Order: sequence, then C-alpha cells, then structure tokens
Amino acid sequence: MKLCPSSLAAVALVLTVAGVVAAQPSAERPGAPAAWPDAQASDPARLGWMVGSPPPPDRIIRIDDGSYWRFPALRWTVSNFRQLMPTVGVPRGLGPVAPLPVALRDDIDRVRFTPLGSDRSMTWRESLDANYTDGIVVLHRGRIVYERYFGVLKREGQHGAMSVTKTFVGTLAALLAAEGRLDSARRVDHYVPELAASAFGSATVRQVMDMTTGIRFSEDYADPNAEVWAHAAAGNPLPKARDYTGPRTYFEFLQTVKSEGAHGEAFHYRTANTDVLGWVLARVTGKSVAQLLSERIWIPMGAEQDAYMAVDSIGTPFAGGGLSAGLRDLARFGEMIRNNGAFNGRQVVPAAAVADIRRGGGRAEFAKAGYALLPGWSYRNMWWVTHNEHGAFAARGVHGQAIYVDPKAEMVIARFASHPVAGNAALDPTSLPAFHALARHLIAAAR
Repeated sequence: MKLCPSSLAAVALVLTVAGVVAAQPSAERPGAPAAWPDAQASDPARLGWMVGSPPPPDRIIRIDDGSYWRFPALRWTVSNFRQLMPTVGVPRGLGPVAPLPVALRDDIDRVRFTPLGSDRSMTWRESLDANYTDGIVVLHRGRIVYERYFGVLKREGQHGAMSVTKTFVGTLAALLAAEGRLDSARRVDHYVPELAASAFGSATVRQVMDMTTGIRFSEDYADPNAEVWAHAAAGNPLPKARDYTGPRTYFEFLQTVKSEGAHGEAFHYRTANTDVLGWVLARVTGKSVAQLLSERIWIPMGAEQDAYMAVDSIGTPFAGGGLSAGLRDLARFGEMIRNNGAFNGRQVVPAAAVADIRRGGGRAEFAKAGYALLPGWSYRNMWWVTHNEHGAFAARGVHGQAIYVDPKAEMVIARFASHPVAGNAALDPTSLPAFHALARHLIAAAR
C-alpha cells in the first residue's frame, strides 16, 4: 500500500478520531518531563487559529498538509472537525429539550487529590489545566453542579468525542440485544455474510462487543504495512493516490482482516471491532449508526443539539470514533445510563442492558491487555468498568474525552479535552483520582 503525503495526513486524522495512538514523545510516559506548551500557552482562542477572512497564512489549519494534527493547532481542530472533513448529521429531532437543572457549587475547584504515582496533591481546578480541558460538566443527582468551557469550545459548540463514540455504539447493541432484536451469541457472519471469510466471521457478536476477538491488527506505526494504516486509509474520505490499490471503505477493509489467536481469550482494544459492530447494527435495523443514534438515543433523551459523525468516501459513519457532540448531551447520556436507562420521562435504554453494562466483562481477559493503571477493570458493551467500591464505569477517548458515571455518588462527569498526548495513560494519573475524589466529596457534602 502506498500513500501520498496528503493521504498520510488524512490517515493520521482518522487514527486520531479512532482513538488509535501513534508514536508520541516521551511526555506520554507518566512522570516524563513535559514537552508541550501548557494549557494557557496553547489556548486556541488566544492563538487565533482560523480567525479572519481569510486567516493569516500562519493561522490556517488544513488536513492535506497535516497542520490540523500538530499541537497546539489540534486544540482548535477537535472543536471544528466538520469544517475539515465530510460528516453526516445525528439530528435531535423537533421535540423539546430535556432540562438539566442548574445548582452550581463553589467548593469543587478546591477539592484536593493526589495523582497516581505522585506524593504531591493538587486541586480539581489545577487538574483541568493539567489535562488541557476544553469543557467539563458535573451532574450530581441530575443537576449541573459544575460547568466550565475553555479555548474555542462554547456551550453551544460540538467537540470530537473520539472513542467515546464506541460506547454509544456498544450501548445501541446492548439495547437491541435486550429487546431481542440482536442475538449476541450468534456469529458475526450470521448477520454479515460478507465477513464469513474474514477473522470476524467466526467471532460472536458478544466477542466483538467486548473486544475479545482474535484478529490480526497490528498497531506498529513504523510498519507501513500494518493493518492499522490500511484501516485508516480505507476510511479516509479524501482522494487516494493514483497507484493506491487498498480498500476504499470501512466495509472493504473489514473483509480483509485475518485471524490471530482465539476468540474470547483476551481483551484487545481494537477500533475495527466497533466498525464491525456498526455493520451488524446496520444489517439488523436497516439504518446507519448515525440514524440509530438519532432515533434511539438523541431524540428520546431530549438532546439539546444535533450531533454529527465523520464518514468514509461512501458516507458510512465512522462507528469507531467519528462522533462530535455538545458536552451537555454527553452528560444527559451519562445521566440516563446512571438512572438505569430512564430519562426525559421515558425508558430510553432497557434497564436490563444497563445492568449488563454495570456488571462488567471478564476481568481475567481484561488483565491480559496489561493496562498498568487500570488494575481490576473490565470491558463490557464498549464501556470501561472500574469495579471500584463505587461501581463506577466510563466511556473513554483519546486526548481526554470521557463520560464517568459513579452510581454511589449519584454523579456523572462529561469532559472534552485536547491533551497533546493521545493515550489515556498520560491523563489517567490525574483524571482517575480527581474523579474519585470529587465523588467522595459530593457524598460527604450530601450527608
């Protein structure tokens, strides 16, 4: 497979949105010295990206030259994907917006915690800058108790959810399974015969939903023939080089994936699984992931904004990471799940599906993936389950996107961010203890 420079740039965008992490500087390692300008110095509003008619040449951001990917320009890009690439809408419909009562607190910024691997504490407010937060909303018992926006993200704006997209797709699958419309024990090729010859054909839908498939999917970015590059190139909607002969859509790529290892033995976080699940859902319902998300979640939960999804060259929504949405709508979704699928006066997701999510997946299978910062966790229906004393679970995406649900604290956190390092290992030492400290604080304050 041969890619021209402009295609390589676009492929990098697809990798970023997917939650696939390319090689990063040493700052990705917890405790490594910082190699980036801080949150204030990299503020996209302060730097004036894409301002003017036209913007000054040194403030223009493009896909084809790779400028969108370079930090700190990335901090503008994540709030403006629709200006750079083809998308499809996720309409909220014409009904009323489900209200989120506001009862702001003035004590949250002072909550203190100690980051993982550190002996020095920091405040909640300090953690927002440390994680290059673009926007954050905290719900407690269904009320907004904290809300902040930074950079170019406004309350009415939309931001890339990255791999939080996977959690929406996994929830749709759990919803259909609970309704009896999808049998997660059936093989993938039962629903998508075109995948019979691929590694996915012999996997069960459940193994896809929990990412325990045995597939050959190398993420060695030094190898131009690695499957991760073929996947991204196939999903790249921009024109290919004339001598490009690889897959041109997600559908075409998924049919080429080979087997490696046995299905069901170990958790492997691979974006291709979510693309397969999106294909299965489309076959079961006759609707795209974007249409399903609109009809089954966005409209019934009373979202306040339309969302949108990135698409490939034939308009297939990118199930693995293409969603951009408003922050409050992510919080609504988290609150709906916290309330066992009920929200806006209706049962949006069956309670049985939420119970299945909260139980989590196989911890032994998850442990084989080697996440040092996530001991005892599991993965179920494309949710990350902590199994901590609060029963917390989360949706996670690169560069700091998150929905964190703490049932015991009756708390939901929705966060958008644009950390210069993609991998969550760079944010978890600060984020995870901050979220848990806030949960404990809210519990104590409510007594």
